[in-house]
Amino acid sequence: MAEAKQNLQSTDVIAKLFGLTTRRIQQLTKEGVIQAVKVKGANQYDLLPTIQAYIKYLSDKANGREQKNNENTAAKEKAEADLKTAKAEIAQLQLDELKGRMHRSEDVAAMTSDLVYAIRSMIIALPGRLAVDVADVNTAPECSEIIRRECYAILEELSQYEYNPDAYAKRVRDREGWSEVITDEQDD
Repeated sequence: MAEAKQNLQSTDVIAKLFGLTTRRIQQLTKEGVIQAVKVKGANQYDLLPTIQAYIKYLSDKANGREQKNNENTAAKEKAEADLKTAKAEIAQLQLDELKGRMHRSEDVAAMTSDLVYAIRSMIIALPGRLAVDVADVNTAPECSEIIRRECYAILEELSQYEYNPDAYAKRVRDREGWSEVITDEQDD
């Protein structure tokens, strides 16, 4: 095949053609984007291959940016989806709490504390309730029986304790400030 005739141009002509500085043309040559031929110690550029190489470079550069933008868009969309998923999970947990299917740990701790204080009150009241009865008996087995009966009475009372979903619901309403709203609506 016959070799096509070269149309060699100077760095200045290529710079004007591309709208760049001669320094930028030299950088593109050094980076291997466009190819130069040394003629009498100066760089010369074959016009058609140089234009084609520069167009390819710009196209690749644009596609690279577009790909980076697509990656950023995908990351942003994933973050938005994760945020929506997290918000949906939070809403589901709040709904479960409102329906009484789930309780916050601080509510369970508060209700347990209330129960412990009730037990404590019963135990602290025990000596006062037993003092007169025990003083009237003469033998240790009679004294022991009176104390045992009272302890069993306390344990029986505790065994009657039941989970009260309304107590938890009241705590949720109080924490969320809904008790005031309900009271206001009932007053109207």
